[in-house]
Order: sequence, then structure tokens, then C-alpha cells
Amino acid sequence: MPVCTHRGCEKTYDEASNTDTACTFHPQGPIFHEGLKGWSCCSKRVISFDQFLAIPGCSIGRHTDLPREEFAPAPSDEKVEVTETKPASPAPVAVQNNGTEVYGSAPSSKPATPKPAAAPAAAAPAEPIIEEEDDLSVPVAIGKTCLRRGCGQTYVSEEESRGAKVSCQYHPGSPVFHEGSKGWSCCPRKVLEFDEFLKLKGCRNTNQHLFVGAKKDVKVEEYQTQTHINLSIFAKKVEAKSAVVEFKEREVNIDLRMPDGKRFKLVLPLFQPIEPAGSSFEVLGTKVEITMKKGNGISWATLEPSEGAKCWTTFGTTGGAGTVGSKVMHLATDSPLYAEK
Repeated sequence: MPVCTHRGCEKTYDEASNTDTACTFHPQGPIFHEGLKGWSCCSKRVISFDQFLAIPGCSIGRHTDLPREEFAPAPSDEKVEVTETKPASPAPVAVQNNGTEVYGSAPSSKPATPKPAAAPAAAAPAEPIIEEEDDLSVPVAIGKTCLRRGCGQTYVSEEESRGAKVSCQYHPGSPVFHEGSKGWSCCPRKVLEFDEFLKLKGCRNTNQHLFVGAKKDVKVEEYQTQTHINLSIFAKKVEAKSAVVEFKEREVNIDLRMPDGKRFKLVLPLFQPIEPAGSSFEVLGTKVEITMKKGNGISWATLEPSEGAKCWTTFGTTGGAGTVGSKVMHLATDSPLYAEK
């Protein structure tokens, strides 16, 4: 069967059942800027590459196998002012006794002393790669794609996709984007085009695909005060000893295990910075409470980074935790009103 070439879809399809609403995709190209990843046609921005691939498409149409058209930015009517710069005048020339011309300042009579070569920095030890195992007890829908990076194989049947002769070729490392080149931290090969990056074959083989992975069938709720962001993860009988909640300035990593084999994993990028030292979590009987201390005290428009969300002002009672009714206005340093304060 043909494979759809739309960005964000790339699924196999049957032309007989192809309709005008069968494909959900991104019509424009990806954007990677200052650690955030997203699509130029969408406002949502995430940090991890897996979350970027999971961003749902913003357009609906028919599947197609035609070559993908690269997105070209619309021509701008804005005039660009070009300033002509004159070449700098040559530096004064000094002539030594031996007839050698020296440009710039007067030559020094002291011979140049060679600097000792810097000792090469010791390479940091590579972190061990933990291979996630699939839950074979959970049924898989036909056509679902393997979750391992770079594999791209779809589920056909238990024998063909979960049998003894299965070969999953994938990338265990993380994507690396540097100065226009794209690749994986586990591979030396680098390419320039994003489409070519997605086609890079995996460098590790295993005998099991990952169709289910960590289960995320729990409910997450959030609310905020003037000083904290609070998350409630509703999951029963979480193992407190194995529960992991790692706080970073712009990210929180959550890994919870339940007695029945279920597992909840989430890497959550944050809209504003937090103070990791002032954040904490508590495992209760039916939920896990996570409390994150705000790094700047302003209100959050969203929990995760979003290009379209702007939050400049928050109100609070001086010395208290209220958020409305105060005459004191707190501004973020990047607020357009900050210069007028």
C-alpha cells in the first residue's frame, strides 16, 4: 500500500477508502529555535523530539503519495534598507631595519612566546541507554507505528510484528540539530534536510517492536497560585518507593509505576521557569500531588510553552497568596509595560 507523504501523517493507506477527511497533517515545515520544537503552521512548542513528533496535525485532507512540496515563506512587502559600507583605510605601515613591512602598530622588539597547548578535556562518560520493553498483553490496532525512533514499521499481526523473527532497527539516542545539520547522538551521520533526517536508518537492532510502551491512561489536572504551580496526577496505588519526579528549571520528568504493571511517564516542558529546590511531590492513595515553585512569580497562561500565549501581568495581595483584587501589579521582565514601570 502507498505511504502518505504529508508531514505528521506518513501512514500507509488504501486509495479505495481515502476520503477528504482521512488525513491529519501539517502543511508547513518544522521550526527548531532556542531549544523549542514545533511546526510553522501551529503555535504549540515543545522541548523533546518525541513530543514534537506527537503534535497532532492542524489540517485535514486526503492522503497522497505525491512528492512533498517544501514550504516557501510568503514574499514580504517590507523594504529592507541597505547601508553601503566603505572599506576601512589601511593601517599605517612601519618598515623595520631589515626591510620587512609591518602593518598596524609599531613592531615589538620582544620575540613572541609560544603559548602551551591546552590539554584536551576529558570526555564525559556516556549514560547507559535503558531500552523500554513493550507490554505484550495489550492488543495493538493494525497499522499502528512502532514507537521507537527511526523504526517506522507498522503492526500487521501478532506473528509478524511480535513473533520470534521480528527485527526492530531504531535510534536509541536523541536528535541533534546544530548549525543547520541534523542527526542522532548515537550516529556519526549528519544531513541538512529534515526529510532526509527522518529517513536515517537506525543504528541498533532489537527483536521486539514498541507498540504500547509506557501507559498514560491517567488524569492530570493543574491549578496555580501566585507562587506555585500544582499538578494532580490521578493514579491509584502508585509505588512510592519507585516514584520519580525530577525538577528542572524549564522541565519536569515524571515516572510512576503501579502494582498491576502499568506505568506513567511524562516529560513536561514548562511555560515559565521554576525553582527546583523549592519544588516537591507527595504520593497519596489515589493521586500524586506535585508542587512547583514559580521562578518569577508571574501568572502562567498555559502549562507548556506556546508561541501564541502571552502573559505579562499578575495581581496579588502584598505578602499573601491572592491573585485578584490587589492594587500591586507584578510585571515580567520581558513585558512591554516593563519599560514604563
